[in-house]
Amino acid sequence: MDNWRIEEVLFGNETILQRVKQLGEKISADYKGKELVVVGVLTGSVPFVSDLIRNIDIPMELDFVAVSSYGAATKSSGIVEIRKDLGHSVVNKHVLIIEDIIDTGLTLDYLHKSLKGRNPASVKTCVLLDKPSRREVNVTVDYSGFEIEDRFVVGYGLDYAGHYRNLPYIGVLSAPAD
Repeated sequence: MDNWRIEEVLFGNETILQRVKQLGEKISADYKGKELVVVGVLTGSVPFVSDLIRNIDIPMELDFVAVSSYGAATKSSGIVEIRKDLGHSVVNKHVLIIEDIIDTGLTLDYLHKSLKGRNPASVKTCVLLDKPSRREVNVTVDYSGFEIEDRFVVGYGLDYAGHYRNLPYIGVLSAPAD
């Protein structure tokens, strides 16, 4: 890990928090009077979910799922693995999946289909970062923080092999030179 470095800061903490506030206000308005369940995708979404729910000013429930399609790689393996399922029923409730990043779309597509099969009132998605150039499946992103190019990013929950999640900004990670 010592030779890896942050090549560029894409979004500073203030920029992230301002955008998260805007997303929270939009979600609050859209779900006013509805029974909302926010489902965070562990582990990368934790900072985003934490900041986002503090900006949602309507009653809501919070739950988490844990899935993985990366392992210790910088590219998705394409195989979605469930590590933790929801702890509560979502029947007749409005589900909002919160994810740190969407690139191939495989994870969100899998989660959307899985949760839709549990008879919720609706299932929508909210992502902090959207990487549309990497999309392999067509997934609707209902709320998006930032669109980015195909670069490997870390910070604000995003990691490489478990590292860099604690950075207060989102930066591009550069591999060590050979």
